[in-house]
Order: sequence, then C-alpha cells, then structure tokens
Amino acid sequence: MASKSTCPAPMKATSEGVFQGNNPLDYALPLVIVQICLVLVLTRVLAYLLKPLRQPRVIAEIIGGILLGPSALGRNTNYLHAVFPKSSLPILDTLANLGLLFFLFLVGLELDLKSLRRTGKKALCVAMAGISLPFILGIGVSFVLRGTVSKGVNQGPFIVFMGVAMSITAFPVLARILAELKLLTTDVGKLAMSAAAVNDIAAWILLALAVALSGTGRSPLVALWVFLCGSAFIVLCSFVIPPVFKWMARRCPEGEPVDEVYVCGTLGVVLAAGFVTDAIGIHALFGAFVVGVLIPKEGAFAGALVEKVEDLVSGLFLPLYFVSSGLKTDVASIKGAESWGLLVLVICAACFGKIAGTVGVSLLCKIPFTEALALGLLMNTKGLVELIVLNIGKDRGVLNDQTFAILVLMALVTTFITTPSVIAVYKPAKKLTKSEYKHRTIYRKDFSTSPFRMFFTFHGIRNLPTIINLIEASRGTGKNETLTVHAMHLMELTERSSAILMAHKTRKNGSPFWKKGPKANSDQILVAFETFQQLSKVSIRPTTAISAVSSMHEDICNGAERKKAAMIVLPFHKHLRLDGHLEVARAEYRHVNRKVLEHAPCSVSILVDRGFGGSSHVSASNVDSLVTVLFFGGHDDHEALAYGARMAEHPGINLVVVRFLLDRDAASSSSVSVEIEEPDSVKTMSMDDEVIAEFKEQILKDSRNKYMERMVKNGDEVMEAVREHGRCNLVLVGRMPEGELVASMRKRSECPEMGPVGNLLIAPEVDIRASVLVVQQYRTNLSMYSLASLKEDEVTTDLGESDSS
Repeated sequence: MASKSTCPAPMKATSEGVFQGNNPLDYALPLVIVQICLVLVLTRVLAYLLKPLRQPRVIAEIIGGILLGPSALGRNTNYLHAVFPKSSLPILDTLANLGLLFFLFLVGLELDLKSLRRTGKKALCVAMAGISLPFILGIGVSFVLRGTVSKGVNQGPFIVFMGVAMSITAFPVLARILAELKLLTTDVGKLAMSAAAVNDIAAWILLALAVALSGTGRSPLVALWVFLCGSAFIVLCSFVIPPVFKWMARRCPEGEPVDEVYVCGTLGVVLAAGFVTDAIGIHALFGAFVVGVLIPKEGAFAGALVEKVEDLVSGLFLPLYFVSSGLKTDVASIKGAESWGLLVLVICAACFGKIAGTVGVSLLCKIPFTEALALGLLMNTKGLVELIVLNIGKDRGVLNDQTFAILVLMALVTTFITTPSVIAVYKPAKKLTKSEYKHRTIYRKDFSTSPFRMFFTFHGIRNLPTIINLIEASRGTGKNETLTVHAMHLMELTERSSAILMAHKTRKNGSPFWKKGPKANSDQILVAFETFQQLSKVSIRPTTAISAVSSMHEDICNGAERKKAAMIVLPFHKHLRLDGHLEVARAEYRHVNRKVLEHAPCSVSILVDRGFGGSSHVSASNVDSLVTVLFFGGHDDHEALAYGARMAEHPGINLVVVRFLLDRDAASSSSVSVEIEEPDSVKTMSMDDEVIAEFKEQILKDSRNKYMERMVKNGDEVMEAVREHGRCNLVLVGRMPEGELVASMRKRSECPEMGPVGNLLIAPEVDIRASVLVVQQYRTNLSMYSLASLKEDEVTTDLGESDSS
C-alpha cells in the first residue's frame, strides 16, 4: 500500500521565544529579519572593500547575493537549510519583488519623456548601434547555447531573452561610474548618458516583448493578447494618470509638506497597476514603471515621493532582490571545459558587440578613436535591469540553471571591468601650461586695475547672501569693473538613487530623458545669481560639481585651473548659530578645505560667514561696509592687502589697514624669546615695506581709506588690538603671516588650517562679530610650517579643541 505524501505545515509568522523551546529560525518573521540583516551587513562590507577599486555598489550586491547562495556559503547544507530554507523563499521573493516594484516606480518617476525630442542624432545613432550589434550576436550565441547547455528550451523566447540580456546598458550604474571618474562634464560623459537613456527605454520595450512571448499558453494567440492588453493598459494610463496627478501636484505647493493622503493614494495606484500588469501576464514591475513615468515631474510632489520612498526601498528591500537572484545562481553548475568556454564566449560576444558597435558608429560620427573606445567601454555596463531580465527568464523556464549562472557572471564581469578599462584608455584632463595660466594671485603688478577672476564655492543656499554681497564689494565701479566670477555648487555624491538626479545638474544640456531633479534649491540659486547679474555688470557663471567628499577638492582645483582663477573662495566648515557662536556644519568639509589649500593652482581664501552685508543682496548704491585688513607681514598678508585694495575701489567700501609692528624695546626686556633667521627677517620686512608703500600710493588718495600702524609687545596686546579693530563688517587676514611677532603666537590651535590670526578671529573669547576672510597666496611650494598645519591629524585637532574650550 502506497504511503500518502504529506505537505509540510505552513511556516507561522512569529515564535513564542527560545524559553518555550521554539527555534526563531523556524518562524517567518524572525527568519526574514535575520536574512535582511545578513544581506545588509555583507553587501555594505563588500561595498567598503571594493571602494578603493572605484566599483559601483551594484557589484558588491551581486557578489553578496552569489556568496550567500549555493555557489559559496550555500554549499554548506546546514547553513542553507537554517538561514534560507525552501519554505522561506516565497516570502523572501515576495519582499524582494515588492521592493523592486517600488524601486522601478522611482526609476520611472525620474524619467522625463517630454525631453525625448531633445535627444541628439549622434546619441540616437550610438544607442541604436549599441543595441543592434549585441542583439544580433546574442541571437547567434543563443543557437550555440541551445545546441549545448540549453537543449529543449523554447526557441523564440530564448532568442529574445539572449538578445536583450546582451544589449542592455544600465543607466543608473553608468551615471555613478561617470560621476566617480569625473567624466559627467566631458563630451564622452554627456553622449554616454544620452545614449544609455535611449538604450534603457529600448530594453524595457524588448523585455516586454520577451515576457509576452515566454508565456506558457496553449494557443499562439496568447502572446498576441498579452501584447495587445499591455498596450491598451499603457494607453489608458496615459489618459487617466497625468490629469489626476497634476491635480494633486497643484495642491502641493513648494516649501510645504505633501499631504499624507496623496502619498498613500499614489502608492496604492502603483500597487494596483502592478496587479493589473501581472494579471495581463507581463510582470507587476511594468505597471509600477509606467505609473512612475506618467506622473508629472513639475512641482514639489514628485520630489516628495522620491524622498519618502527611496531610502527604505533602496537601502532595505532592494538588496533582497540581489540575494533572491544569488540563491538561484549556482556557479558550480558551470562544469567542464565546454561550459567555461561558453562563459568566455558569452562575455566576449557581449563586450565585442557593445564596444565594436559603439566605436564603429562613433567613428562615423567623427568622434576621436580614444573617446569612441571609452564610450564603447562605458556602454558595456550592466546592472539591475540585466538581473531583472535574467530572473524573469529563469522564472518563466526560458533559462536553465547553467545558462542563468553564465549570464549572471557575464553581467558581473562586464560591469567590473568598465571602470579600470576606461581609466586605462581615456585621460580627459589636460593640464594648462604655465604660459597659458599667468595670473594665479591677486597681488601682482598693477593689481588694482588689471582684470581678475574669482572662483567661489558653496554647499547650499545658506552661503548665497554673503557670497553675493562679497562679489558686489569686489567688483569695483565704472571703468575698474574687471571682475569675472565662477561659482561652483558643491554637491555630495551618495549611494541614494536620487544622487543620479544631481548628476544631471553638472551638465548644461543634461540627459535628454531624465528630469533635472528637485528644483527648489537649484532654482533659488540660479534666480539669485541671474538677478544679481542683471543688476550689476559682473559676469557670473554658475556650475555644479557632484562627487564624493573625499575627492571634492579635485573638482575645485581642476575647475579653478580650467577657469584660470586668481583666487578660490571656500566656505568655512562651521556656520553661525542664532546665539552668535560658530558650530560645525559638516566636519568632512574641513578636510576638503585642507586639501584645496595644499593643492590649489592659485590663491585660496576661507570665508567665515557671519552675515556680511546682511541676509539679502545689498544694491551697489546702498553698500556701506567697513573692511579691515590686519597686516603682520609675509606673502599671505600681501595677498590679503591686495584683495582689500580691490574692494576699496567700490564707493561703498571703507577700508582700514592696520599694520602690526613689534615693540622691540619692550620685547627684548620681556621673557619672550623668538629665534628667527636674520637674513629672512630683513628680506620679509623689506618686501612688506614695498607692498605698503605701493598700497599707500594707490589707495590712500581716497579719504575713505585709512592706514595705521600699531606697536604691540606680545600676543596679549595683539588679541586686544584685534578685538578693537574687529568691530567692522569684514576682516581680511593672511593665513600664515611671517615675522617675529606672529612666530610667538604660533601654537596648537583648534583649526590649524586657519592660521594663528585666523584662529584668533574665530575664538569665542575674542567675540568678533564680523565675517572673516583668511587668505593664502599661491606659491609653487608652500612653506614647511604652512604644509605642517595642513597635515595635522585628528588626534592633534581633538587636543586643540579641548585646550580651547
């Protein structure tokens, strides 16, 4: 008598606890928690380890999924049955696909189909070539695979799936690689982004076709019905969704929180659309993607949806999809020389198709070979969409275990080699020769009348009023208006998907398919600069740089060198609190400033913003500011004085120059002793006298400007004098003054990069209310003491902070 087979009992949601004899891993909720935590820890650790190789996070997530699956850790059956038992996989897959559903809604939300017509012909040609040749080669490879490791599969769907898998370019991954390599502003970067966007749209259309063909219906007409119903769904949504969400967007004004009802309603629509497309037989992902594409991008509503949804989806649920994929990937299924030979064939075909197709058309479009080759390598990037295609093919029975593993490894290898390959073949940065870049400082012959360029940097709208008022004060008037300003908005590249939106702001034309991102901040900045430019005669050219904080200084230095700036103005890493004290905004920005001071191609200044000119732009006729230059001597003080002289040309600026001199009689009788090389001291004093004489000749003709000398005995008298003269609107000072007096003031301080006098001006006990500009003059080689102040480690800094408190 045959024994009856019994189905295992369904997994309960929660356990009663270990003290009741329950194993938490036998219950759904604690098991899912363990799985999620394991995934997050492993993928973050791998991302950290791969960061020095400049690999995108998707590489870490794919590798993490493979390691957790049967290819590595899963070879231990005890681990696999305990952490990823078969009874838990439907729950894991459901959560992973739910996260993927909302992620693709966000991807659609960032696409702007209205910009489709602005795609250039060159980008369209490159995209079509990058799809066509790999697709054809994919069809050829599919026949080889069907004759070897994929016998018996349905030929039609298999051909389409192979073609799509070979021809995809992952747009979000490509954008991150371009940002990491600082290629977004290059011609190659712009063209790659545009072509990849076209490729992305084409890939989704081809995937929809492949899914429709892969159905298991008995009648061949089923695929036709699926395709027609899917098309009808898109048409219906095109008429219904835009007006409904335009109505919602009108009720969500800028600067006000979005009503929770609208957010919940939108997410409900996404789920409903996913249900409809799943019922049709395409995939639930398509419904979510279509809703995201059709939601209007104007106003604050779309940006609010991204903010509320993306962190939970991208950070928590999306990595589960990579694990779900990794659990289906068994590298051990690739056995024997034939299978490994097929893997090499697939990788070579995918690379050759993308690179050869892109390079060939690029050369026809008269793109230089090096740029064409870099473009081909960039277009060879795979990512999440590739895994979606492969997983759908695996679930539909189109791809078997061995073919699936081969294609996953192909996606991993092609993406991994992109960054090092592009670095090897393409070097976009071109150094300016010394003859091309002459004016690296403000102080030079005829410094008060010669044209000069300034390079301002800022992190957000908080810095704008002071920057604009400083530009106003620097521009001079009438015939002496010789100032050109370049303003760089520094934005941090993070792992959030919306960081890709920020990437488009770095390019004038942007990627044609993708919207420019949340507009509030960007528009306020542009309006402020455009308004000031119309009111004044100053040419302001705003740009945006997006990069990791660790490499932000490279954007600043390269930008200043390209624009041939005479001075870079950096924001201080602390901002003003309501009580008048300074607090740290972001400690990382301090290290950016240090790196710029060390590697800058021109003079540099750090602006301590205490509201110079007020909280709004002051028109030229209403400017009435007192600017004080504290002059101790040395190259940096020469630069500060030269900039003060520039500002003194403005009729609303009253300049006071205070030269500090050591009372040698008093100093010799005191206990303070300073060792200094006499020849250098004499030389410095002589240069100081020449600079002061030149200043007096050019600036003191105007009665508004004053010069005074202050005899001091020691650092305490310097502090008292600084406190007295600090009752003004702006204080200019050199970063590393020279001479016996300053040498006695050098000690460990809270912010060594600000120099001894700069630290005095930001110290709470001095109680200065004026904004401060600490200036460093460009020199080919900085002094040993200046370099040492930029190299102090965090331990020294922390000790300095404790001493000053």
